[in-house]
Amino acid sequence: QVQLVESGGGLVQAGRSLRLSCVASGIIFSRHTMAWYRRVPGNERELVASITNIESTGYGDAVKGRFTISRDNAKATVYLQMDNLKPEDTAVYYCYAADFGTWPIKDYWGQGTQVTVSS
Repeated sequence: QVQLVESGGGLVQAGRSLRLSCVASGIIFSRHTMAWYRRVPGNERELVASITNIESTGYGDAVKGRFTISRDNAKATVYLQMDNLKPEDTAVYYCYAADFGTWPIKDYWGQGTQVTVSS
């Protein structure tokens, strides 16, 4: 059974930092592209950052220069370091895993962790 378990969310003041973690089980972690998405109620899910199995990274425009995604294959964990947080970063953050080497593509979602940034 595949599980993606996020942690590290919480309430923080604007300008501060948080680090999210997502531990994966039930998958060959090193094969998977990992990503973080976020959703604000009433809006669509938004891509925050991604990291491929060869550690190529990408970021949404809203977080470039403030957030950093990284992975530790030995720990089957992906991280999202969030610096200089803004109130508009408030959302539920979801971990995502996808194996683009299979067809159909196999992908998975975590349950989400709430991040709230106060002004």
